[in-house]
Amino acid sequence: GLVLGVYSSDKDDGAAQFTSAGDAFDRLVSGKLRALLSLCGPPLKKGKTRIFHGLHQDFPSVVVVGLGKKNAGINEQENWNEGKENIRTAIAVGCRQIQDLEIPCVEVDPCGDAQAAAEGAVLGLHEYNELKQKKKPVVTPQLHGSAESQAWQKGVTYAEGQNLARYLMEAPANYITPIKFAEHIEQKLRTFSNVKVHIRPESWITTQEMGAFLSVAKGSAEPPIFLEIHYLGSANEKDSPLVFVGKGVTFDSGGISLKPSSGMDAMRADMGGAATVCSAIVTAAALNLPLNIIGLAPLCENMPSGKANKPGDVVRAKNGKTIQVDNTDAEGRLLLADALCYAHNFNARAIVNAATLTGAMDVALGSAATGVFTNSSWLWTHLYEASILTGDRVWRMPLFEHYTKQVTDCPLADVSNIGKYSRAGGACTAAAFLKEFVTASHWAHLDIAGVMSNKDEVPYLRKGMAGRPTRTLVEFAARLSQDSHS
Repeated sequence: GLVLGVYSSDKDDGAAQFTSAGDAFDRLVSGKLRALLSLCGPPLKKGKTRIFHGLHQDFPSVVVVGLGKKNAGINEQENWNEGKENIRTAIAVGCRQIQDLEIPCVEVDPCGDAQAAAEGAVLGLHEYNELKQKKKPVVTPQLHGSAESQAWQKGVTYAEGQNLARYLMEAPANYITPIKFAEHIEQKLRTFSNVKVHIRPESWITTQEMGAFLSVAKGSAEPPIFLEIHYLGSANEKDSPLVFVGKGVTFDSGGISLKPSSGMDAMRADMGGAATVCSAIVTAAALNLPLNIIGLAPLCENMPSGKANKPGDVVRAKNGKTIQVDNTDAEGRLLLADALCYAHNFNARAIVNAATLTGAMDVALGSAATGVFTNSSWLWTHLYEASILTGDRVWRMPLFEHYTKQVTDCPLADVSNIGKYSRAGGACTAAAFLKEFVTASHWAHLDIAGVMSNKDEVPYLRKGMAGRPTRTLVEFAARLSQDSHS
């Protein structure tokens, strides 16, 4: 199969405006493609397709897909590069049509941006069907032509990173337990000589005095794991690393503050923070990015047993602060509190944590963007600029003292794990809670609860767990590796 892009025409005559690959193919078939397109009615709108059979022996099926306007660039209103998004969407749609035709191989028009085209193809074809007997046919996308093979390969690597996060998030919680999660990541990193993976058991977590993390883990029969990854990509091993921290609750029942049963199955993806940061490090290693990255993922289940945290219990975090657990379903911040304290051991350039932390984040932004709470404008700028390129957007949220007061005004302990006005500003009070465990001057908290899954909002992702914002984290790390700031 072959997927070719066509731009929408500015003129009313509706003459198809092909990409250079489309033009070349049309010449190959003596202008038949252009002639057929003009016979098929009005010009193709963005993301819409037409399929032609029998035009050329090498490509029995050709899908032509609309790319929108030719020179669409950065859209200031949308905060993304519209041209790249158009390509990702168009190529994903085209590749899925080839898959529906059960054709095992597809060549893809680079459309002037081979990285975006590769991302669209590889993200668009991904589907979790490991446990089904009936599977969709596997389609292997390849670059059409050889001009942009390096950019194409980079796009494939970025998309495979996001697909790894999607795989981990989508898999059932009895398949991805804390230890299985850690082993899966270790296996992905086994081939890289500059990566060390430490799978820390419960005994180690206890010696680290991570009382907040352990208090969540003790409710489950699954033992907790603290996953620590060291990627040494910089020429100097001693260079300050970027530290990624990810919430790794492999199943979240809510604990004693039990969640409603409707939709609870999706809480297998409550380790989305750990999945995205670990996948970003796997991708950084595959790209051989020249910087040091450390990944930290506290992994456990949050379950309601006789040993579980009870509302009103007080636990002690690694930095000595006491926490009143007023709601056992606000457990992610307890894991992160201890992991963030530990992250300060590494003289980090920046600490970035990701977590499916609050339903309030989903209420605030929906699935349009990841909410970012940060104490560093330098860090924010890098994340924001990275997200414009990837189309996986971020939006800055407030870290006001106003919210800090709502978690530190606590009857029994130094901090409460929920704000005293219950639902008001829930994503902001969660971020304020985390800030109590951070002294680093460059820290960002990414609340990814709203972008955890995809229904139909991102057209180049199928329905299911989204693996967002893995590509933005990778692009951010790539920019940081080129940046002279320390």
